[in-house]
Amino acid sequence: MTNTTTFSPGLEGVIAVETAISLLDTELGQIVIKGYDLIELSKTKGYLDIVHLLLEGTLPTEEEKSNIESKLKEKFEVPASIMTILQALPKETHPMDALRTGISALAGYDLEIDRHTVVDNKRRAYEVLGQIPNIIANSYHILQKEDPIYPLQELSYSANYLYMITGNKPSTLEEAIFDQSLLLYSEHEMPNSTFTARVIASTLSDLYGALTGAVASLKGNLHGGANEAVMHLLLEAGSVNAFEALLEKRLRDKEKIMGFGHRVYMKKMDPRALIMKNALKELCVLKGDDLLYQMCEAGERLMEREKGLYPNLDYYAAPVYWMLGIPIPLYTPIFFGSRTIGLCAHIIEQHENNRLFRPRVHYIGERHSK
Repeated sequence: MTNTTTFSPGLEGVIAVETAISLLDTELGQIVIKGYDLIELSKTKGYLDIVHLLLEGTLPTEEEKSNIESKLKEKFEVPASIMTILQALPKETHPMDALRTGISALAGYDLEIDRHTVVDNKRRAYEVLGQIPNIIANSYHILQKEDPIYPLQELSYSANYLYMITGNKPSTLEEAIFDQSLLLYSEHEMPNSTFTARVIASTLSDLYGALTGAVASLKGNLHGGANEAVMHLLLEAGSVNAFEALLEKRLRDKEKIMGFGHRVYMKKMDPRALIMKNALKELCVLKGDDLLYQMCEAGERLMEREKGLYPNLDYYAAPVYWMLGIPIPLYTPIFFGSRTIGLCAHIIEQHENNRLFRPRVHYIGERHSK
C-alpha cells in the first residue's frame, strides 16, 4: 500500500491534538490560555492565578488563590530519601538531570500511581508544583556542596522559590518580577516538551513519567537551554560594543545565536519577551546599573537589521534572572518548574480523552528482493 500522506519535517504545521488549554494565535498576536490573553493576564494576575485557571478552568477568587497558596506550601517538603538520592549524584551532574531524577523518584511515593482520573491527576499536579521549587533549588545547593535552604512559611510561593535559590528574601519588586516570569513561562501550546509529555501520557503512563520525559526534552538548547546560552553570551561580551561585535562575528561564522527567532513567531517579537524587557528595565533602575539593558537593546536592533529576527522570551528572561541573583545553571530548571503547570494540564487532558500516538514514517531506505 502506498502512503500518500504529506511528510512534514519536524511535524511543522501538523495538527496533532485538539485542546481546550491554549493557542498561539499568530494573526492576533495572542497567547490564549483557557480563553484569556496571557500577556494581558501577566499585567494584573500572578502565577497562582494561572495555576487555578489551568487546573480548575477559571480565574480564582482571592479566597481560592489563598487556598492554592496554602496547598502548595503544605507540599514544599520533599521526602528525605529523595534528597539522599540527589546527594549521591556526581557533582558534575547538570541541574536538569538532577531535576529529572528527583521527579522520577517522586513516583515511588504515590501509592495510587496507576489511577489516572482527573481528581487523582490534579492532586498530583498540586503536590509536584509544591515540591519542584525545593528540588530545583536544593539539588543545586547539594551539587555545589552547599547546605540546603528550606522554605519560610511567611513568604509567598514565588518569594519562597526565589529565596530557596538565592538565600536572600526578595524585595517586593523582585518577587513580582520573578512571579511574572513564572507566569510567562507557564504554558505555550505544543512545544516539544509538551508534545513529549502527551505522547508518554497517551500510553497511559503516569504523570511523573510524562513529566520526566518532558524534562529530558526541555534540557536541549533548541528548546529550554537557550536562556543559559544568552546569559553566557552577554557575560562573554561585557559591553555594548563588544556584544555587537560578538553577534556580528557569529553571524559571519554562520553560528546560531540563541534568544532570537521562534518556530511560531516568525516575523515578530515574542510578546512575552517585551514583558520581560520592561521587567529588566525596572530591575536596572532598582540596581542602579543599566548595562545589561543597553546590551540587550543593541543586540535586538542588530539582529532585526541584519537577519530580520526578533527576541524570544529567553533573550530577556536571562538577564532578568541574572539580576535576581539566580545561578545560570538554574535558568532552564526554572523554565521547567514554571511550565510544569501547563504540562500537568496537558497530561490531564490527554488522560481524559486519550488516543495512543502512533504516527507512520516516510521510508527512504532500500528494499531488497530475495
